[in-house]
Amino acid sequence: MKRQLLVMLLLIIIQHEVNAQIKSTGVVNLLPGMTAKLDLDNATSTATLTLTGPSDRWFALQFGDFNFGDGMSVGEDIIYFNGARIADAVHNGIGVPPSNDTSNWSTQSNEVSGSTRTLVATRNFDTGDSNDYIFDFDADNIDFAFSRSSSAGFSLAYHGFSNRGYAINNAFTTLGIDEFETKKSTVKLVPNPAVTAFYIITNSKQDIIKVTIFNALGQEVMSIKNGFYEDIDISGLSVGNYYVEVRNNRNEITIKKLLKQ
Repeated sequence: MKRQLLVMLLLIIIQHEVNAQIKSTGVVNLLPGMTAKLDLDNATSTATLTLTGPSDRWFALQFGDFNFGDGMSVGEDIIYFNGARIADAVHNGIGVPPSNDTSNWSTQSNEVSGSTRTLVATRNFDTGDSNDYIFDFDADNIDFAFSRSSSAGFSLAYHGFSNRGYAINNAFTTLGIDEFETKKSTVKLVPNPAVTAFYIITNSKQDIIKVTIFNALGQEVMSIKNGFYEDIDISGLSVGNYYVEVRNNRNEITIKKLLKQ
């Protein structure tokens, strides 16, 4: 009986390590003043894009698996900043503005510093929309095609050859539970083990914007957004191991293991 319990516990731990992994391309330089970073969270099947570009004009990005020069083909899914948020569109070919599509990206932040705009947006791996690119957590890399307006403004128009490009084979780095803690932020859960509640200690200067708790199967059991993080009530959770994802306003994530007694 004890052996069976140990085997079951081991299987749960292994399954969680698979489900809770996060992959990231890291920051990929596109054009001067334009970068992209894509994070894939297998626990929530959510993609998080951090995209920077000029603050005074539109800029666009396409995900895919293509050779250099093959992106931005007719009918392919692209996203672009439309002056207010990241929007979905379908490419119609060189020199032709894309057609707007159902927007499945949720803009988390839109900040301007000097001449640079930084956008953070999230989306499900598979939106169910046939026009949307489907993110594959098992992929080793991903390709980007990108462009931006040649002049200030948010009306879509042909960008010219000097304002477009390709970033091919951007490798994903897999970040495990204990590894996914930013260098700028150290997060502690106190007390741990916890019985009815715990609070979060961090040395980060960035404010916490969301805390998500997953069970040992990688299933979300609690989520607190823009709430009170100094006394998180877990009295309603069953005894066992949990994983706490702490996200700050720079979209930096730390995942810590919590034991509920």
